[in-house]
Amino acid sequence: MGREFVEIFDEWVHTYDDSVSGKDEEYKDVFLKYNEILQAVADAASEPVIEFGVGTGNLTEKLLERGLQVVGIEPNQAMRKVTAEKMADLKVIDGDFLEFEAGISPQSFVSSYAFHHLTDTEKAQAFQLYADQLPRGGKVIFADTVFVSERAKQEIIAFEQNRGHLNLVEDLNREYYTTVPKLEELITKAGFTVKLSKMNNYVFLIEATKI
Repeated sequence: MGREFVEIFDEWVHTYDDSVSGKDEEYKDVFLKYNEILQAVADAASEPVIEFGVGTGNLTEKLLERGLQVVGIEPNQAMRKVTAEKMADLKVIDGDFLEFEAGISPQSFVSSYAFHHLTDTEKAQAFQLYADQLPRGGKVIFADTVFVSERAKQEIIAFEQNRGHLNLVEDLNREYYTTVPKLEELITKAGFTVKLSKMNNYVFLIEATKI
């Protein structure tokens, strides 16, 4: 359920904000229009909000700027510490996409750059879980790397390999990046309508609304 990647963020916690701001050339295309992507997620959310993978709190800040009630879920202790220092009043709980005790009845689930830590089977389980907790019209709004096809995924991996972006290639091969058709299938099967909007060459905005 993504917990196998938790320790990676012990290292990322020190460099993540530099990467998302475009200072890391290797990940520059992944985080292109980063603030616009986060704002799109925040703008689509309604309170109460449960945010998965709070990280360093960049999406959280945009949610709070809108005055929304937010409970954060973050499995990495170092990331929780960073967020606590930035936003002392924010409630951040140790949990993940499949196991969490937020203590609220959410209107929205949100996340950015994290859902790929789940296998496709776990993604399907997650949406079934969210369907059980959301009211009709409730939303799941995720921004994440998704590929239009498996072929497109392999082509971009080869492209990044040729560019010498070996850390990015390792990430793309190790984690569970899915395809648009597969994601649409598992979301609709869970009882949602879904809209995917391409934000950059890697990231789609995923808006799922419970029927």
